[in-house]
Amino acid sequence: MKKMYFIAIYPDQKIIDEVRVFKEDLALNFENSKALNNDAHITLFPPFERELELEEDIHIAFQKINTTISPFEITLNGFGSFPNPKNPVLFIKPEENENLNQLYHNVAEKFSFGKYAFHPHMTVGYRNLTYENFLKAWEIYKDKNYKTKFPVDKILLLRHDGKWIPINEKKLSQQ
Repeated sequence: MKKMYFIAIYPDQKIIDEVRVFKEDLALNFENSKALNNDAHITLFPPFERELELEEDIHIAFQKINTTISPFEITLNGFGSFPNPKNPVLFIKPEENENLNQLYHNVAEKFSFGKYAFHPHMTVGYRNLTYENFLKAWEIYKDKNYKTKFPVDKILLLRHDGKWIPINEKKLSQQ
């Protein structure tokens, strides 16, 4: 049996709740309910499929990721978008962060299959967001202010079992 996995950074619950308010706005006013299925996060490695019997190999690779990076803060500042007509995405933008980029490269070293361009973001609207509704939402969100920050001290490995659940974590450390 195949399962989906991915690697991400999650903010604290306060920010998850704040971002959920934006997702609820998109669900209510722009017919975009799919984004409500996931808590706010920044993806370090996108969902991939593996046989459940191979899960141990995923855990081993995950534990080999170099996390000798001091815990750091990510600042979220404003909204951005990927205005692809077939699959538009509305998101909250993290400010440029060298530690975040390094963490992504360290993950990509151990999970190097498939090409993945790293554009860190925290999704607010996607999947069943039509391009027409995306354009309407973007008019509102492009100038909307939202700024906060959160500490990053670990990365999570998640598996999809009806919903995404954390199955492993790795702390960031200085040594």
